[in-house]
Amino acid sequence: MRRQILGLAVASLALLAGTAFAQDKKVTIGVSIPAADHGWTAGVVFHAERVAKLLMKEHPGLNVIVKTSPDAASQANAVQDLAVQGLDALVILPSDPDPLVNAIQQVKDKGTFVALVDRAPSVNDSTIRDLYVAGNNPALGQVAGEYIKKTTPDAQVVIIRGLPIPIDQQRQDGFDKGIAGSKVKILDRQFGNWSRDDAFKVMQDFLTKHQKIDVVWCQDDDMAVGVLEAIAQAKRTDIKYVVGGAGSKDMVKKVMDGDKMIPVDVLYPPAMVATAMELTAGNFYDKVPVSGTYILDATLVTKDNAKNFYFPDSPF
Repeated sequence: MRRQILGLAVASLALLAGTAFAQDKKVTIGVSIPAADHGWTAGVVFHAERVAKLLMKEHPGLNVIVKTSPDAASQANAVQDLAVQGLDALVILPSDPDPLVNAIQQVKDKGTFVALVDRAPSVNDSTIRDLYVAGNNPALGQVAGEYIKKTTPDAQVVIIRGLPIPIDQQRQDGFDKGIAGSKVKILDRQFGNWSRDDAFKVMQDFLTKHQKIDVVWCQDDDMAVGVLEAIAQAKRTDIKYVVGGAGSKDMVKKVMDGDKMIPVDVLYPPAMVATAMELTAGNFYDKVPVSGTYILDATLVTKDNAKNFYFPDSPF
C-alpha cells in the first residue's frame, strides 16, 4: 500500500511538472487586425487586446503581438513585420482579404499556423490557413427576418443595407429566407454603407417616401443609431421597432433595459477574433487538434440573455 501511494505521488508530481513545462513553452502569436475606423472594428481591437493579456497571463511562455492597420497595404506590411519576429502562429482579420493573399501565403509557407478570421478571399483559401473563424452572415439576416415574421407577420419593412459586397448579399438572402411564407412586405432597400450618418440620411428619405412603416431592418448597429435619430427627429410614431445587428454594447443595453424600439439584436460578435486567438493558443498548449472551419452562431439577443453579451468597457 505504501509503495502504491508513493508511486501515485511520484506520478502526480511528474504530471504537474509536465503541465508546468507545457505552460512555459515559448510560443509567439502575431495578431493582425484592421484599425478601429468604426464601431465594429473598435470592438475587434478591444477584444483582441483584452484576450491577448488573458492568454499571456494563463501561459507564461506565450507572447502575443497585436498590430492594427488602416488599410490592406499597411496590413500587408504589418504581416511581413510580424513574420520577421519569428511567428509560431498568425491570427489575421483582413481589412480586405484579396490583396493580402500573397502576404498570408508567404507566412504559411514558412510552416506558420494561420487562423483567418471573418473575411475570406474570393479564391480558394484552404492553402493559406489552418483555421477559419467567422460569423454567420446568412444567419444574421435569417434570424432578423424570422423574428419579424413571428412578431409582426404583416409588417411593412424598410431595409438599410451595408455595402455592395458579398457578405451584404448573403445577409439579404438570409433575410428573404427568414420572411418567406409570410405577409411581410418590403417597401424599400437602400445602402447605408455601415455608417451612422449615411443610415440617418437613408432613413430620412424612407420617412419622406413612406407614410407608414412598421419595422426597420439594418445590418449593423452603427446604422441603427442613425435610424433611431432620424425617427426621433421626424417624430414618427408608426414605427414599432428597429432590428440591427452585431451586438454593440449600446444596443445590447437597450435590449437589457426593455427599450421598445430595440427589443432584440442579432449577434455578429467582434469578439470572434478573440475566439480565434484562444483556439490558436489551444493548438500549442492544450494539445488538441485545431483546424477547419468554426462558424459562430448569429444569436438572437433578447432581454433574457442580453447580459451574456454586454461588455460595458468595450468601445462598441
